[in-house]
Amino acid sequence: MPKYRAAIIGIGWMGLLNDIGTRWTEPGPYGDRGKWHVDDVDRPMPKVDVHRKFYFHENPPVTFAEALANRPEVDLVAGAERDKERLQVFGERYGIKALYTDAAEMLRNERPEIVAIPSNTKDRPRLTVLVVENGAKGIMTEKPMAYTLEEADRLVKACADAGVPLVCGAISTNHPSFAKAKELITTGAIGDVVSIEAQSDHLSQHQNWSYFMDSAPAWVIGTGDTPPGPEGSEEFGGQGMMVTEDGEAVFFRRGGPGLRITGTEGEILHQHVKRDWELWQEIETSAGKQRVAMPWPEPQHKSVSVVSHGLSDIFDCLHGKLDEPKNSGRRVAVALEVEVALKPESTEGGRRVSVLRRQEG
Repeated sequence: MPKYRAAIIGIGWMGLLNDIGTRWTEPGPYGDRGKWHVDDVDRPMPKVDVHRKFYFHENPPVTFAEALANRPEVDLVAGAERDKERLQVFGERYGIKALYTDAAEMLRNERPEIVAIPSNTKDRPRLTVLVVENGAKGIMTEKPMAYTLEEADRLVKACADAGVPLVCGAISTNHPSFAKAKELITTGAIGDVVSIEAQSDHLSQHQNWSYFMDSAPAWVIGTGDTPPGPEGSEEFGGQGMMVTEDGEAVFFRRGGPGLRITGTEGEILHQHVKRDWELWQEIETSAGKQRVAMPWPEPQHKSVSVVSHGLSDIFDCLHGKLDEPKNSGRRVAVALEVEVALKPESTEGGRRVSVLRRQEG
């Protein structure tokens, strides 16, 4: 079976270096991950092991380059990166000669079918459109997808018009356990959905609630937004609520669970740090109806290789098994729309704000 020709634009930490370089100074909650390397802000070339190998079930790759290189459906043929040292490391690891410092030139010459864009956020919308114009069949980008709603609209529309599946971000929503959660809800495992609760931290970058929305946002109300962080981040840091046109409600709570979907006859809970899913259902007992913990049907969310799962969604779209990826550009743009709408009035005590913009494609 012919393989998809693939390429990567941007060989930074999520491009490749996370899997072969030293970024962490001490162990953290995920084993080898802890504090950022002290020199990260200066983008130094880290100490790397170009020939480091992976055993998927024990130590899965987390970067875009490794995800592409580890798939039998893919032939990783090219890379683009302005840093020549990083480009050389990429070429040496995969035995690739098609190395470019100019992404546009690479796209014109190599015509890849699957393209990963874990580049600088500033250039990501322009590059995504450029990739579509050069005939790609599937695209993965890193988060955040864009800085503005206008940029998000542009790249989502370009992909939709060309029928190109777009995955925006290496986040948990890519994992197949999210599809299982949606199946449980659709088949009535927890009755009618009453509300959804999600963490307000990284509201649009790590969105998972948007995947469960069947209706467009109508209005939001927020309060307690925080000032920009030390690195200039302007992500929403408060708490709020979004209501859709159909009356569905999502509550964004600081310090809340990764995701809590409450129904009339049960609840589904996704823990952010542990990543485990929990299923609670109301059953008849000798003491009457009680909500009890039930076994979670496979798959459970154990793997952290969410880039690979996003890639699987692209293949499923190309083969007619999915209409759009779980973490599609359209869904992420909806989450960005909600976050942007929450910010303006939340510092003034909170008031209802209409969401007038609509995502298409």
